[in-house]
Amino acid sequence: MNITGRVTADAQVRNVSNSKTVVNFSVAINDSYKNKAGERIEQTTYFDCAYWLSPKVAQILTKGTVVELTGKVSARAWTGSDGQPHAGLNFNTSQIKLHGGGKKAEAVQAPAGNNNDDTKDDLPF
Repeated sequence: MNITGRVTADAQVRNVSNSKTVVNFSVAINDSYKNKAGERIEQTTYFDCAYWLSPKVAQILTKGTVVELTGKVSARAWTGSDGQPHAGLNFNTSQIKLHGGGKKAEAVQAPAGNNNDDTKDDLPF
């Protein structure tokens, strides 16, 4: 399944058993439609997402970033401490594609090394 939405808060990295790490983040998907009376209805669906392949992705999953996710969705239900039933959607993410937004990314530059102009290329052109 593919979903596209905005990250609702900066991603968090958690260590779990067997020295594995997971990146947890939430995505909001906005939808709107007109009902029979012609009124525009706005609806937001939230997914709690988990990404297991690399913790480094947490650096770019910042609040407001638009992402396209590929993975599997599952539903969960529980009873809260107040005795009320709750439900939520989980998305086990296998691929992440960035579409922009979020905090401005800081420019990452290669470390300045010795720029020796005397070196010659191996190629003659």
